[in-house]
Amino acid sequence: MQDIGTLAARLRDFAAERDWEQFHTPKNLAMALSGEVGELVAELQWLTPEESWAVMDDAEAAARVRSEMADVFIYLTRLSDLLGVDLLDAAHRKLDEGERRYDAATYRGSARKAPPLQ
Repeated sequence: MQDIGTLAARLRDFAAERDWEQFHTPKNLAMALSGEVGELVAELQWLTPEESWAVMDDAEAAARVRSEMADVFIYLTRLSDLLGVDLLDAAHRKLDEGERRYDAATYRGSARKAPPLQ
């Protein structure tokens, strides 16, 4: 399994070889990321909950979903590289915060929001 740093370096090289760094501003990458998330959402938008669970059983739909997920991951990785954000560290910190905000005993089976941490 490759790591995010390896992917970030490959993306850096990919952009540099094409002289695309000029377009890879945080604003532009965030906008592109948003568009790709929209395309991923469109793949699932009108499916029933049951159909959405089974989307990967259809080879053509699965290929489209994988492709859109890859686009989201690529843009997020490129943006994090430019901004110096360690995505794995940020995700672990966010999960740590979630564990503090949403203790299992109080929030099991509930979708209600927790109050902000003090």
